[in-house]
Order: sequence, then structure tokens, then C-alpha cells
Amino acid sequence: MDEIDFYNPKYYTNRELSWILFNHRVLNEARDKNIPLFERLKFLSITASNLDEFFMIRVASLKDMVNAKYQKPDIAGLTPKEQLEKLEVAIHDLVDVQYSTYNRSLMPRMKQNGLQIIGRHEDLTKKEAAFVDKYFEENVYPVLTPMAVDSSRPFPLIRNKTLNIAALVRKKEIGGELEFATVQVPGVLSRIVVLPGGGEGTKIILLEEIIERNMHKLFLNYDIVCAYPFRIMRNADLTIEEDEAADLLKEIEKQLKKRQWGEAIRLEVAAKCDKRLLKILKDELGIEEQNIYPIEGPLDLTVLMKVYGLEGFEHLKAPKHTPQQVPQLPPGCSIFDEICKGDILMHHPYQTFEPVVNFIRQAARDPEVLAIKQTLYRVSGNSPIIAALAQAAENGKQVTVLVELKARFDEENNIVWAKMLEKAGCHVIYGLVGLKTHSKITLVVRREEAGIRRYVHLGTGNYNDATAKLYTDIGLMTCSEAIGEDATAVFNMLSGYSEPRVWNKLTLAPLWLKDRFRYLIGREKKYALEGRPARIVAKMNSLCDQDIIAALYEASVAGVKIDLIVRGICCLRTGIKGVSENITVRSIVGDFLEHSRIFYFENDEHYEIYCGSADWMPRNLERRVEILFPVDRPELKEKLLHILQCQLNDNKKASVLRKDGTYEKANKRGKQAYGSQEAFYEEAVAEAKAFFEEEEAVTRTFVPEMHHDS
Repeated sequence: MDEIDFYNPKYYTNRELSWILFNHRVLNEARDKNIPLFERLKFLSITASNLDEFFMIRVASLKDMVNAKYQKPDIAGLTPKEQLEKLEVAIHDLVDVQYSTYNRSLMPRMKQNGLQIIGRHEDLTKKEAAFVDKYFEENVYPVLTPMAVDSSRPFPLIRNKTLNIAALVRKKEIGGELEFATVQVPGVLSRIVVLPGGGEGTKIILLEEIIERNMHKLFLNYDIVCAYPFRIMRNADLTIEEDEAADLLKEIEKQLKKRQWGEAIRLEVAAKCDKRLLKILKDELGIEEQNIYPIEGPLDLTVLMKVYGLEGFEHLKAPKHTPQQVPQLPPGCSIFDEICKGDILMHHPYQTFEPVVNFIRQAARDPEVLAIKQTLYRVSGNSPIIAALAQAAENGKQVTVLVELKARFDEENNIVWAKMLEKAGCHVIYGLVGLKTHSKITLVVRREEAGIRRYVHLGTGNYNDATAKLYTDIGLMTCSEAIGEDATAVFNMLSGYSEPRVWNKLTLAPLWLKDRFRYLIGREKKYALEGRPARIVAKMNSLCDQDIIAALYEASVAGVKIDLIVRGICCLRTGIKGVSENITVRSIVGDFLEHSRIFYFENDEHYEIYCGSADWMPRNLERRVEILFPVDRPELKEKLLHILQCQLNDNKKASVLRKDGTYEKANKRGKQAYGSQEAFYEEAVAEAKAFFEEEEAVTRTFVPEMHHDS
């Protein structure tokens, strides 16, 4: 083992290329003919949304490194320039598969099922064309701002991610040179327009086709030579000099305005775009050839999420799952009384997130509650948690909220909430300099007969009631004295006090979490070398921390059986002879986004199990405030172990990482299909049903006695 260099770049996969593989796994769901048609549309839309964010942050960051002549290789031995070169090929391939899926598979299937998207306005019938032209004049024309470019009017600033139509125009009668003009497709109008009936099924046309058809009405003194849609992606990575910012909130507000005008890094344009028009766009935007994406189909496939929302196609969608009641927290109960009976574990979205919201609501109204402290990273648009915190402050409680202003793409939302909470009388902390606060923790301090008691909620996901219906996460409610003390220490650190000398149960990043994980992995290695039971099962979103991967390789060589469930990026390679032969990696992509982080260490048959907010990534372990918490109650440990085992048994939505770095579906021929997400939902339904049947039985036996006594 001493002779092996576990940090050798050949043992690692580049994180960006691994992300491309992840988006291919999402795309495979759109290509799966066993999935309801509209669910396939949704998955294709998700791949487009993912790719947008990847360009704005990851590709933009690599371009910044290349421009700064930064040449340090990554863990896989690739310089930023080499990474970009490989990515350009990989992304073009991904986009080709996206549009072949759309054109060859989904479009024909939609038509068979009574939904047709008119791809070209020239294909409209006379009646449809008349409707479209009238719709343009009444609804679209008043909103548009056509922009011509000439000696007195410079090339306009094209906003990030907006859809636009570029045209070459020539003055009527006198002829003359070709001129460039553009108009932005307004985001305030629906991009999907349903055409009037008259035949079987539903026909829709996209707004840009309606505008393109009527371009001549925008430039009355010109002939339209050609017109094509285009869309650009800009560098949206915020550069915030936190040490020099007197007011972090104002600095972030200032930087957000710049996001719309960052360097253009991708140009999507209709495949048949006129070469003269394309040259103008390329030159004016400063786009290199390899960053131009000719598109066979509608630009910005996130529009398919709007198609998914069309009424009348429920039979082409998966049945909706209703989050089930948490049996330990029935509606109308006192959450504090129930927590006092013992720790409560929740598995979202199979179980409802409502108890977490009610925890804050009850605390806000309870006269015995003295203080509420909470960290917020991403919250929903109309957050009931924010409303409850504001009410708590108005009711005289001490309310302290850390709102992370640097939560990417949620900065504006969080600024609004932070200001609102301040107005309500809450003490608001705007994150920490140099660190993102990504931990999910709530502390409620309550005065009771026996003295002050602290109630704590810890989670793997955000305090967001909207995403809690879509993301799989774990939540723990406890009034453990040890965890309560640690929770107080966490908030004291966040608000500026020094840290305590001793921590009881919680482990924090960036202080000790990485060392803690390395210790736990090393302990399994030690047991394996001694011939004692040793195993690791870890579930997370991403794995790309080199120190953690090297520790896993060492443990694997020592004989530790390691099973990893990693939804997204995985820089670890499996099946390397003498290095990672004891490691398996699987990724589950299903109806719900796998978001929970669960870590199992066998510990010589005295197994320990932890949950937390952190993935095994450098940013989580070194540059964020994260919390890892143990689950100690035996029946709750068993529940978490069951979750991990079910995911390892999944052969329906799981893909397994192969030796060559690619993924293959886990389903084996002859084996019955088993999907863990479906199983978890069925279990939640059965558990809730059993509880309420028991409650009804108790009520039925109790009511006659009451009647007899009266």
C-alpha cells in the first residue's frame, strides 16, 4: 500500500466531464420509452436547464482561468485549457443527443398522442395563420421593442439567457446595403400559444415563430431578407470582494446587475441561419466558432416544462405522489410534546414537510418559546417559514436568522427575504465573510416546568416547502441536551462569538468535518487490516474531494467493502486493479431528485450512521459552514440503513459506474425490476395508513364508553 500513489491523476475523472455524464443520465430518462411521454419531456427540459447553469458557472470559470493564464492541472491532470477543449466536444455531442431525442423520438410520439408543436410558421393553415396574425397584433406587438443597428445606433446589449430574433433588413425601394436588426422575445408573455381547435388534438406554436412571421410589421420601411432566433449565455459567476465590501447586501445587489452583461460564452442559433447574419452575431458578441451551437429545433428546451403544464394530458404523466403524514406528528398535535417522547426522523418527499413548517409556526405562537434561531439557504417564493419567523418576531420572540445571500441564483430572492425579516424585527445575519452557510439547522428555546429546553431540527435539505415535494431529504427533530448545546454553539459562532472548547455530537465544516470523515474512513481501514468487520456505505450528490477519494482508495486496498450512491459528479474511478476493486458507485436518477446525504460506517459491527448538509466536495468541506449529525436512536438507525439498502438494490433507476468511466443501467436480465423511490412511497403510504387505522380503532372503542358515561 505504501508504494501506491493514491493521488495519481490517472486514478481520477475530471469533475466537469463527470458532470456531462450525469446530464446524459438525466437525458437517458427522456429517451426511455417505458416512461410516460410528458415525463420524458420534463427530463429533456431539465437537461437544458442544467446545461445553462453549467455554462454560466463552470464553463465561465474555466474560461476565466484560461484568460488569466492559470495552468495548474486538476485532480485528473488536465489544465483549464485542456478541460475546455474536451468539454467543447462533449457538450456538442450532448446537444446533438438532446435534439435527436426531441426531433426523432418525442415530436412524433407527441403527434401520435394528439399534441403537435408547429415547428415553422410556414406550416400553418390559412385559418391558423389568421389567428396567429391577429394574436400578434393584439397581444405581442405592443410589447416588442425592435432595434436596428446603424451608424447612430450601436449593437444592442443582448441580455443573458434571453431569446431574440435577429434579422437582415434592406430599405425598400432604394435597396442599398443589408442592415442588422434584432428584437427580444418578451419573457412576460407565454412562449406557448395554443391554436384554436378544428381538428383532432391540440396544436401549439411558439411565440418566436409568431414574431418571426410578423417581423415585417416591426420594420415597415424595410424588406426582411432573413430572420432567425438566437440566444446567448453569459458568464454569471459573481465576483464579490467580501473583505472590501462595507455592506455585503449592497455589494451582492450591485454584482447581480452585472450578471446580465458578463462575457458571452455560448451562442445558440437556428441551424439554417444565414451565414452573413451569423457572422455579424459572432463578431459583435466576440464568440469563438467552437462556442456556436447550430440548433435543429426550438432554442431553449426549458420551454418543454411549459408544455408539460398543458391541461388535458394527465394520462401521459406519471401519477402524482401525495406526501404522507409523519405518524409520530399527526395533524393538530403539539410538536414539542411529541419530540419529548423521542427523536423523530422524516423522509421527504415521501413524508410531508408540513411538520417542519408547523414546528416554526407553533414556536411563533407558543407563549413559552423564548427564541428561534435558523439558517436559510434557499427558500420558496411565498415561504410559510419566512412568514412564521416574521410573526414570531412580532410576537416578541428573539428571532435570529442567517440568510445566505451568496446562494447561487437565489441571491435576489434572499435579499428580499432578508429585508422583510429585518422589518419584522428579526436579527438577520448576512452569511459569513469568505464562507457560504449551507447547513440546515433550527433551534427553538422553550421555557418549561423543568427549566429551559432546546428543540432542534437538522436536515439534509433546504427549508423550502416547494422543493421538499421534489427532493429526497432527511430531517431529524430532537430535544437531546447534547445536540441542543451544540446548536446553541453553532449560532453563537455564526453571530460572532468564539467557539466552545468541546462539541458533543455535531461536526462542522470548514473546521473539523473533513478530518472527521477521514478519521471514520481510516477507522474502517484499520478494522479491515485487523480482519474485523469493515464497510462503508455513503450517499451524496457529488464526490470530487481528492483527499476523501484517496482515503477511500486506501480503505479499499485494505479490504473495506465500499458502496457509494452518488447522484451527480463522481471523480472516483472504480475497478482499478489494486486500488478500487472493492468500491462500487451507483447513481439514481428518478422522479425525485436524490438530495439526502447519509453515511454508514460499520465500526466492527457497532455501526454508526450520520446525515448532513455536505457532499464530499472541496467547497462543502473547506469553504462552507456545514453540519454533520449522528442518528443514535436504534429504530431510526435501522430506518436509514433500510434506505441505503433499498437504493443499493435499485435496478430500475440506478446506473452503475464501470471501469472505463461510463455508466450502464443496473437492470439485469431476468431480475424483477425494483425502484427504490416507488418502494419508499409505498412504505410511507402503508405506514401512514396503519397509523390512522389504529387511531380510528382507538376512537371507535373510546366513543361508546363516553356515550355510556354521559
